[in-house]
Amino acid sequence: MYRSVTADTMIRWACQPIDHLRVLAADWDRLAVETAPHAPFLRTAFVLPLLNHFGTGQERVLLAREGTQLVAMAVVQKTTFATWQTFQPSQAPLGAFVVRRGSDWGRLLPGALAALPGLALSLGITQQDPLVIPRPADSGRLHTLDYIETAWIDLDGTFTAYWERRGKNLRHNIRRQHAKLAEQRIAMRLETLTAATDVLPALQDYGRLESAGWKGKAGTAIRVDNLQGRFYRDMLEAFCAQGRGRIYRLWFDNRVVAVDLCIESDDTLVILKTTYDETVGHGLSPAVLLLHAALEALYREGRIKRLEFYGKLMDWHRRWTDRTRQLYHINHDRWHWLRRMRASWRAWRSSRRGPVTEAAPQASQF
Repeated sequence: MYRSVTADTMIRWACQPIDHLRVLAADWDRLAVETAPHAPFLRTAFVLPLLNHFGTGQERVLLAREGTQLVAMAVVQKTTFATWQTFQPSQAPLGAFVVRRGSDWGRLLPGALAALPGLALSLGITQQDPLVIPRPADSGRLHTLDYIETAWIDLDGTFTAYWERRGKNLRHNIRRQHAKLAEQRIAMRLETLTAATDVLPALQDYGRLESAGWKGKAGTAIRVDNLQGRFYRDMLEAFCAQGRGRIYRLWFDNRVVAVDLCIESDDTLVILKTTYDETVGHGLSPAVLLLHAALEALYREGRIKRLEFYGKLMDWHRRWTDRTRQLYHINHDRWHWLRRMRASWRAWRSSRRGPVTEAAPQASQF
């Protein structure tokens, strides 16, 4: 099925089945590189494995063209009656949406709703980053809401200068841990893996460490033989084949004690997942030592200028950086009064059932 709608004389939207994304991959990536060069997870090397392992097959691809120029693309899914949102599994830092910078939201989004099948009343564009898409101003039919704060590190200057700007407690903690390793005659080394053939053994180490910890007990650990593990293997192998995947392993003698899974684009490195050996004691923190060693190596390498966490801002992030920003959701309604109706409905439901906590990835829902 192919459905298209002209939003005005200039912008034309089309809605296509999700399997068309493979055909449109080059178009998607061109727009992603142009509008989101610092977000590698918005490339199809990430989005396609995500859909393959976590999609239902009912998702749709939305495309917008202004004249002959592609200005926006999205992968969307229906959430509740007449409500759609961008594809947003928990493994994706941002919603699957790329748009040309400077787009006029008032002209752009109405056509997207009209192009969706059936009666589409609302479209949620989830987990957006002001670094990628500047936060639009609220209007009658469009409004935004805060998601989470996140942190990043600018790798400017030298590592020595960066480290001197950190707090005394963090610097003392690292010195103390290195002293303990020396006392115990433990040789610590950082290994950087970038080849596609390195992904499977590194994920096996990752799964072994995570399965032995609290995530293993909770049933949420990544393993090479479960859904999450298969996704990370496919995705990381694709990125490594393009020279944009990186896995850090921290060793104590002949024992892997921490692993970081990372992807990059241009001068930005994103840490997607971290795990460590929870049995390591005696005042040693493998994850902290890994981050310190990786940062020192990145400064020495000199190519990466930005390290992104994209997780919820935690106290420990503040020890490593003072750089934070607010991620947000965008909601667009077919009619301006829908927002007031939704608020009234939630208030009524809350009075009947108690306070309602909305699922974090979703921008809005009926």
